[in-house]
Amino acid sequence: MAMGRGSAFLALAALCVVAHFSSGHAATYVVGDSRGWTFNVDKWPVGKTFRAGDVLIFRYNPMLHNTVVVSPLAYQSCAATRDARTLTSGNDRITLSRGVNSFICTFAGHCEAGMKIQVVAK
Repeated sequence: MAMGRGSAFLALAALCVVAHFSSGHAATYVVGDSRGWTFNVDKWPVGKTFRAGDVLIFRYNPMLHNTVVVSPLAYQSCAATRDARTLTSGNDRITLSRGVNSFICTFAGHCEAGMKIQVVAK
């Protein structure tokens, strides 16, 4: 009977280790690094690997900018739809979903000046 308890303990310990490592891989990124969410940030994702569950933090002056979650088509055209999710805190946290994640600033001319990013999360 002691062997059964030991096996159950080992199985529980292995499950805890797997749960710890599978949930502990989410990363947090500050968009634009020390510059923050600003103009010409569109190349910031280059060379980075993103995963579903990673968090992007958009830091900016909310009097001057916003963060809008858009479709890839809206990203290309710099035109958000009316129902697009708009964040205005100046310290927005967005958890990435699997696939293409696109963000723009909708203040006049900002997206066209490179205040947009698109990342692909695995």
